[in-house]
Amino acid sequence: MGIRCDAGARSGVGHLVRCVALAEELVARGVEVVFLGEVRDSPWGRAQLDGRGLPLVPAPHEPEKLAALARGLGFDAVVLDSYELAPATGSVLRAAGLPVLAIVDGDPLGQEADLYLDQNLGAEHRPFTLSGPRLAGSSHVLLRDSVRRRTRAPRPDGPPRVLCFFGGTDSAGVARRWADALNATGLPFLGTVVSPVPFDAGPIAVIPPTDRLPELMAAADLVVTAAGSAVWELLHLGAPMALTWVAANQLIGYEELVRRRAAAGLGPAPGPEAVATLAKLLADPAAREEHGRRGRGLVDGKGRERVADALLALAVR
Repeated sequence: MGIRCDAGARSGVGHLVRCVALAEELVARGVEVVFLGEVRDSPWGRAQLDGRGLPLVPAPHEPEKLAALARGLGFDAVVLDSYELAPATGSVLRAAGLPVLAIVDGDPLGQEADLYLDQNLGAEHRPFTLSGPRLAGSSHVLLRDSVRRRTRAPRPDGPPRVLCFFGGTDSAGVARRWADALNATGLPFLGTVVSPVPFDAGPIAVIPPTDRLPELMAAADLVVTAAGSAVWELLHLGAPMALTWVAANQLIGYEELVRRRAAAGLGPAPGPEAVATLAKLLADPAAREEHGRRGRGLVDGKGRERVADALLALAVR
């Protein structure tokens, strides 16, 4: 099985993380998985593959060359998860006899596939521009083993524990600004910011990208993050969230979660209103926990099993 995706300091690692979750499920079923693409300037991203023994093969950009590589490696099917692919990639792979699963976030960007996956909350109710079967909604969220086996930690007494992170690379460079917004509340809390670039955040601890993130998420009283792939992990854990967005494709998930009150909305950037929202959440444990309660149960952790079932059915047609 081939998985075509990229990751890097500028593009983030969200695509890679969800594909790693799918790969874990496939490998557990005895399927050999090979990643095709690049992991640029992200040691943490590369470690996600190396630590699981998942090979990474450089992928050509031309669809015809990619199809030839996939055929030469003996793949039964190919998963596509990238915004950077030529729109003809899926159709060329299919013409070469390779079934295709395309993982999308709303807009399929013209990519043809035998099966589409859009794991965004409420995706099953939104129109889709291409024909073909689609797995849609939070029942198909791809979660890693490290998240699926984690449960939320008991709440100790004392100041709230706050975790702030923006993917595995902070590709938009906003971690420092949100750390400043937390400090601007003037309220007591125990803060941890995850950032690939160290900086002085006063009383907040700044740590590099870490495999301990699921543990930190489960222990947090409040998580400040963007509405990317990590929100599905946080929903599964029932962790209270305060959300922003750093990319256009995240706005759909942001609006849906805020509308359902499964997360507090901070808007697109730190400012007085965002600081006021953070202050309210830090001061009001019940308000924080209400967001976590509304989110808990939206992601049951079995989505990758459902996706793997559908993908393997494609491969044996």
